[in-house]
Amino acid sequence: MRREPDRERIRRRNRKRKLRHLRQRLAQTKDSAQRRRLIEKIRRISPTAPVPEA
Repeated sequence: MRREPDRERIRRRNRKRKLRHLRQRLAQTKDSAQRRRLIEKIRRISPTAPVPEA
């Protein structure tokens, strides 16, 4: 059984990994609707994270 600090650390790592993946997809896509969807996902996962607009 994991302790609370371990669970929090794993949750943070997964969030960072997911954000990195979403930012890569955002950089590759050109479709504005898909970009908007990806930006919404990034903001939902981490509201304070910087979102590359360009």
